[in-house]
Amino acid sequence: MGKVAVLLGGRSAEREVSLMSGQGVLAALKAKGVDAHAFDPAERELGELKREGFGRCFIALHGRYGEDGTVQGALELMGIPYTGPGVMASAVAMDKLMTKRIWIAEGLSTPAWQQVHSVEETRAAFDALGTPMIVKPVREGSTIGLTKVLSRDQCEAAYTLAAQQDPMVMCEQFIAGDEVTCPVLGTGEAAQALPVIRIVAPDGNYDYQNKYFTDDTQYLVPCGLPAGEEARIQALVLQAYRTLDGRGWSRADVMIDATTRTPYLLEINTSPGMTSHSLVPMSARAAGLSYEDLCLTLLASAALDNPAPAST
Repeated sequence: MGKVAVLLGGRSAEREVSLMSGQGVLAALKAKGVDAHAFDPAERELGELKREGFGRCFIALHGRYGEDGTVQGALELMGIPYTGPGVMASAVAMDKLMTKRIWIAEGLSTPAWQQVHSVEETRAAFDALGTPMIVKPVREGSTIGLTKVLSRDQCEAAYTLAAQQDPMVMCEQFIAGDEVTCPVLGTGEAAQALPVIRIVAPDGNYDYQNKYFTDDTQYLVPCGLPAGEEARIQALVLQAYRTLDGRGWSRADVMIDATTRTPYLLEINTSPGMTSHSLVPMSARAAGLSYEDLCLTLLASAALDNPAPAST
């Protein structure tokens, strides 16, 4: 594998989670005999990767400046292969509005939404989308800045919170039912969906705290869904992944309508968490792939959008 940099930390609102992910990956790769080193782009200039002879990067960054195509573009310019999807796929997936527009164009199901620019527009969206309604920043992850709005008088606080994270804010129809997630490994037609995980959070509130810092959330794998439903979700997630030109790995979040059993795509994460509470390692383990082997598999898939032509 050569000299490997595990990119962790970074400057996004998800820095704390990224540090946990990166340290886990770093330990796993070292246990497998890889010459791996931690590299925090918030503390070091990216050009040092080239100057210090790193041959590939494992991206354990989350959120902006790590999952949005920016660091991917820098690594493309330096010719250093990296894990996960490329520049365009990463940038599109980070933008929830753009992702939805593409999925809708491809005929994939996703909850109704409206982009809003003010408290007044948020209230109008609440009137149109109904209650409950989700208000969230367009370009954030880990439920940061997200509010489940139950009444019209909550719209102001919800919009303000989301706008603090990103000037682009969206309102989304809430789908009541089972919350599931499904990872994907691989590229193109060779990509495969891993086992679906059903998430049962306290009071149905799968927020930042319940994701990373408590043991109260239940993760069910096998997911226990009705016969055939898991396979349909895996097929939907694979289609969503390929539509965005996914590569290496990602994880899609899905809500299943309790009445119709229709699955709705929420978003896709192109640099999923790798902490002790994270879902991709949990799903991989259910498929017989250990955390260490998962990290090694992902590192082996490191690639470039535009690799240099082979010398003759």
